[in-house]
Amino acid sequence: MIEIKQLYKSYGELEVLKDINLTVNTGEIYGLVGRSGAGKSTLLRCINGLENYQSGSLKIDGTEMKDLSKTQLREFQKEIGMIFQHFSLVERRNVYKNIALPMVCWKYKKEDIDKRVQELAKLVEISDKLYDRPRMLSGGQKQRVAIARALSMNANLLLCDEATSALDPNTTQSVLNLLRELNQKLGITIVVVTHQMEVVRQICDTISILENGKISASGNVKEIFLKKPQALLGLLGKDYSYAEIPGIVFTLLLSRSEMNVIPEICNRFDAKIITTENREYKEENYTEITYSILPEKYTDVKIFLDEHKIMWNLDKEVK
Repeated sequence: MIEIKQLYKSYGELEVLKDINLTVNTGEIYGLVGRSGAGKSTLLRCINGLENYQSGSLKIDGTEMKDLSKTQLREFQKEIGMIFQHFSLVERRNVYKNIALPMVCWKYKKEDIDKRVQELAKLVEISDKLYDRPRMLSGGQKQRVAIARALSMNANLLLCDEATSALDPNTTQSVLNLLRELNQKLGITIVVVTHQMEVVRQICDTISILENGKISASGNVKEIFLKKPQALLGLLGKDYSYAEIPGIVFTLLLSRSEMNVIPEICNRFDAKIITTENREYKEENYTEITYSILPEKYTDVKIFLDEHKIMWNLDKEVK
C-alpha cells in the first residue's frame, strides 16, 4: 500500500507538488492523469525514491521513504520496477542481457539469473527474441522487454511513466492487456502516469487528476468519468454543460445486464435520449446514455434509479 499525506515538493521557488493526499491499495491499478507539467512524473519519482520531498509523508507498506538511508533506499528500490515512454533499453545488449541487467548489477548467481530471465521472457511472451538487439524489435516488443526487466528483482510495485504514449493503438492494447494480466497473476500493484483517457478507462481502478501540482479530483474511474468533474472536462476538451437542452439532464452507466431499464425509463418517465456511447472499463462493456426529462419527473426517476442500483449522475438541473 502507498499512503501519501500532505506531500510538498519544490525546486527552489518553483512549487511542483502541493498538499498531495492519496492512497494506492495493494494489488490496485492506480492512474495519475493531467496535462504536461502537472506534476505526475515528479510524483512518480518521489514514490520510487528518485526525488526527495520537502514535507509531508510518503509511505510504502508502512516505510517512510524520506527516512531511509542511501543504502536502505537502494535495497528498498529492488521491490519497485519502472517502465518509461521510450523503453530505456541498452542498445548494445541483447534482450536477454537487458532483462538480466538489474540482477547482474546486484551480483546474482548466473544460474539464478538465467532461470529468472527465462521465466520473465515466457511471461511477457518474448522467448523467441532473447538474443535479438532492441533495434530489431517493434515498439510493443521493446516495452515487453522493459516490463520484464522491471520485474526481474521480483518487484511488487510497478510504476509506468507514459508507457504507452509512443505506441500505436493496437500495440497499446496489447501492452495494457499484459499489464492487466500481470496484475491479476502476480497481484502486483501498478501506478500508471498517462494523458491517454482510454488507457485510464481500460486499465485503472482509481484515478487522481493533477492540476498545477495539486489533486483536483480523485476516485473510482467509472464514477469520475460519469460525474465529469471540471478537472476531467479540461482534459477531455468537451462541453458537457447541456445548456441548450431543456429540462433536467442526467447520465446513466449501464452494464449489459442493466440494459433492460432503457425502454422503461423512456416510456414511464417520458425521457428523451440525447447521446449514447459505448465504454469499456477493465474489460467490461458499458453503455453511457444521457437523457433529458421534465423537472416534475425528476424525483420519480431518482427513486427508480436508486432502487435498481444504477450508476447515474445529474448533469444539469433546472434552478
